[in-house]
Amino acid sequence: MKTPAVVSEGPASFLAGVQQAVAVDAKTLKFCYDRLSSLMKTLEITNTDDFLAIHLVADFGTLLGTYTKGFAVIIEPYDERLPHIPDPVLQLSCLDASLAMKPVFSRFQSVVITSGTLSPLNLYPRILDFHPVSIQSLNMTLTRDCLCPVVLTRGTDQVSVSTRYEQRLEEGNLRNYGRLIVDLASVVPDGLVVFFVSYSYMDYVIARWHEDGLLEELMAHKLIFIETQDVMETTLALDNFRRACDAGRGAVFFSVARGKVAEGIDFDRHYGRAVVMIGVPYQYTLSRVLRARLDYLRETFQIKESDYLAFDAIRQAAQCVGRVIRSKADYGLMVFADKRYQRHDKRDKLPKWITSQLKEAHMNLSTDMLMVVTREFMRTMAQPVGQEATGRGLLSQSAVNAIWEEQQLQRKQQALEQQAPAPMQLG
Repeated sequence: MKTPAVVSEGPASFLAGVQQAVAVDAKTLKFCYDRLSSLMKTLEITNTDDFLAIHLVADFGTLLGTYTKGFAVIIEPYDERLPHIPDPVLQLSCLDASLAMKPVFSRFQSVVITSGTLSPLNLYPRILDFHPVSIQSLNMTLTRDCLCPVVLTRGTDQVSVSTRYEQRLEEGNLRNYGRLIVDLASVVPDGLVVFFVSYSYMDYVIARWHEDGLLEELMAHKLIFIETQDVMETTLALDNFRRACDAGRGAVFFSVARGKVAEGIDFDRHYGRAVVMIGVPYQYTLSRVLRARLDYLRETFQIKESDYLAFDAIRQAAQCVGRVIRSKADYGLMVFADKRYQRHDKRDKLPKWITSQLKEAHMNLSTDMLMVVTREFMRTMAQPVGQEATGRGLLSQSAVNAIWEEQQLQRKQQALEQQAPAPMQLG
């Protein structure tokens, strides 16, 4: 741990150093978890919370002794924000997601992997290291057009908006984002959810909006609640956010992509009538763990760095906006607020259930144009749904037959490609 610089190495080299220093080999470490569990059962210890620290050490040793590939041991001597204060951190990071899936594939003959954010589909088999029998992307069966995804590229002053490094802190860019939220809060009923790309950027933007008086304007329409890195504070903020929506006051919830809220909190019904994704949520590219993972994916699976970063960012964006649609009775506006979503290399990576609802006229909107779309969508969705529309959400027999015929055609094409003779080479 007393290293002057960052060290990143594989389990094998780290274990070699451990064996040389304390004479403990990989075979001994491999059974740390089993031996600790057996000891605690023998001693009849029931309150395991008091032993979480030693459990972490046992898990660390077991993983090191079990896997020689797919992990990285990273030692950071200090926090980058405070380089003059020693604060060593030892991390064991899993670089290979296929390690978690291999026991599933070996145990079961048929495995179905399904999710609303498995896009693009062709990258998942490479990351998880398997050969799929069938890949299918299905549309959502809806009783009405209850999704309204839009791409906002410009503010009311017709200046582009983006969270790119060169533009993210510009005064006009921040003002346009703030004006967007204020205008939406005046039109969208009940709950409005806003996602930022990081905690630091969210804190900076909210502070600037406060200085410019935009938060005061926003408070005239809805109450404001903010996600923090403290779990208890965020839980309390979510509870009060729901109370404000239930009371008819309406509320705005500021959150962060990859945060607690984005990963598992639903804003169904009136809790989320609109969601705004400010920027493209790329990972912090200088992270040691991310750099190690990118190197591993490139060397092992030949996945380019740019492909993985774009795939991960768009997947996170889709997961964030999907928080507002949790049933067929829900409806919600999805705003992708960054000019980069207009490009095909970003937009085409979104799930099919979003792109199928994204109209050509909604791919390059300014804030004032978005307000027109929002008013029309909210007015239409506020109308009662008749009984005759209930059956539209079900697949008809003809639709089922069409899906089956398409799958049969794909299988025939794959069989023909496998049977095709290799081309002759003339030398």
